[in-house]
Amino acid sequence: QVQLVESGGGSVQPGESLRLSCVNRIAFFSLFEMGWYRQAPGSEREMVATVTHDGITNHADSVKGRFTISRNDDERTVYLQMNSLKPEDTAVYYCKATMGNSNYWGQGTQVTVSS
Repeated sequence: QVQLVESGGGSVQPGESLRLSCVNRIAFFSLFEMGWYRQAPGSEREMVATVTHDGITNHADSVKGRFTISRNDDERTVYLQMNSLKPEDTAVYYCKATMGNSNYWGQGTQVTVSS
């Protein structure tokens, strides 16, 4: 059963924007730390941004000022607003839910930035 469902990926040109969404079907969503990670071809998966259950955010240096993570517990959704996209942002983006020792991953959504 798929518990994290991502959407919003696509192909854009440099400088454009995308918003990723991740709907969390896991019970007690509001208790989870949520995060976005990405993996480019030939690279390790890396953290992009996280938001704790009480709304504290953390963004990777490479995306600070361009990407913003947010969550809406009523909608059971976490968002990643991505502005000023660069070719180096091209990757598969994954949603992650964490609570204690439990981790859940989505199936990923492709983001391609190219002129």
